[in-house]
Amino acid sequence: MGRSIKIGISSCLLGEKVRYNGGHKLDSFLTDTFGQFVEWVPVCPEVESGLPVPREALRLVGEPDAPRLVENHTGTDHTERMVTWAQEKIGGLRNAGICGFIFKSKSPSSGMQGVEVYSPSGALAGSGAGIFARIFINSFPLLPVEDEIRLRDPVLRKSFIERVFVARAMIDPKT
Repeated sequence: MGRSIKIGISSCLLGEKVRYNGGHKLDSFLTDTFGQFVEWVPVCPEVESGLPVPREALRLVGEPDAPRLVENHTGTDHTERMVTWAQEKIGGLRNAGICGFIFKSKSPSSGMQGVEVYSPSGALAGSGAGIFARIFINSFPLLPVEDEIRLRDPVLRKSFIERVFVARAMIDPKT
């Protein structure tokens, strides 16, 4: 049998208690069904970049194309911390041979699209991608990515799985 199919995933989707409130967002389809066929490579950008659990909730502020990652109440900016960590993490993920990534929807660090971005005054300014997700997608433009909400759609799920197999064949043509 060939090597396992490795897929990066937001840690909270596997039930890891890494969210700002100490909770998780366990997705039983991913763990119980899809997880039988893949090897997960869990990633929590906020914890791995040095933020504690629990912590103040974060949000994106500024221009939707280049937002800042700030704490909701104090306004403490964690953008540089996240960017520095993400750039280092990309190399490790490249070496891990992942064939795709499943992001946590709406996350200011891991949401791949549709993450709310606020103006400095607090008004909704638009939407964009989380800081880590944006860096990941720009670093791996051909790698399949989805979020757990989009994977509930059978057509999108099928497409993602097919693209994962293509990525695996590109990484290891002998499989």
